[in-house]
Amino acid sequence: MKLITRADLGWPASEAPSQATTKGVKVHYTGSAVATKLATDHDGCIALWKDIRRSHLANKAENYSDVAYNYAACPHGYLMEGRGLKKRTGANGSQSLNQAHYAILGLVGSSGLTQPSDAMLGAIRDGIDLLRKNGAGSEIKGHRDGYATACPGDPLYAWVQKGAPRPDDATSPPTPPAGSITTYTVKKGDTLSRIAAAHKTTVAALVKLNSLRDPDELDPGQRLKVPATSTAAPKPAVQYEPFPGAAFFHTGRTSPIVTAMGRRLVAEGCGRYKQGPGPSWTLADKASYAAWQHKLGYSGADADGIPGKASWDRLKVLKQL
Repeated sequence: MKLITRADLGWPASEAPSQATTKGVKVHYTGSAVATKLATDHDGCIALWKDIRRSHLANKAENYSDVAYNYAACPHGYLMEGRGLKKRTGANGSQSLNQAHYAILGLVGSSGLTQPSDAMLGAIRDGIDLLRKNGAGSEIKGHRDGYATACPGDPLYAWVQKGAPRPDDATSPPTPPAGSITTYTVKKGDTLSRIAAAHKTTVAALVKLNSLRDPDELDPGQRLKVPATSTAAPKPAVQYEPFPGAAFFHTGRTSPIVTAMGRRLVAEGCGRYKQGPGPSWTLADKASYAAWQHKLGYSGADADGIPGKASWDRLKVLKQL
């Protein structure tokens, strides 16, 4: 299980009411458009999850004590903590429904990204199993069960109606014949899912073929058995812009780095742009970066809107590839 905790997200302990047991778990989706780029942008998943919590806390009509869901699952197989364990949900439609089931959100929507990945389904299942070990009963339902809504969308609901099986349980891949096996040397930044995709196989098949105890732990230089039917290489690890130095940022500077920085600031909820961001460094960029510095806890001269290496590294500005 790949768990991102509230502490990892910078959130305090949840103030949601405690509830030790439920009948089971209900599965949800966002109910709105979700950008398709989330399928290849895990930072975007975290930004969306944070935005959902902010919108819930700002909803005075519903008077949420916290983000409505116990957990959320993203397309990259991460389970992200919301209210967490043994907390009453605020997502199921009414107080009586909230008391009956905990809630897990899949980061798919009514348009854009609508189809859950196998990794997302696995993460939702991780959440269900975790909640079952901590008070949830055996029921697995969709939000639409007992409440008039399209949630969790047809693709997720079809999976729920099958009993929410792990993707690897639904199709157990056969072991390739000995003559069709070769080896692959793990590189820095590789994941088993990337290697599986590159060799037209599945994570489950590679785990079985290599007798891996933990598919999330790969070491550079490690040699894995893979099907010999493809010569494709895994996608390279995400590359980030190195810190260009504080002197780089001044009015009039034009560079793709400035655009990439602005997009990350907007994703972090720190954008102060009326139009843009664009390639030229402006006062709006400075104000946006100052908001990012304040978000990290800086103040005074340390939050003057001019990037420093520590804050830049934490922003993770993607290279313009």
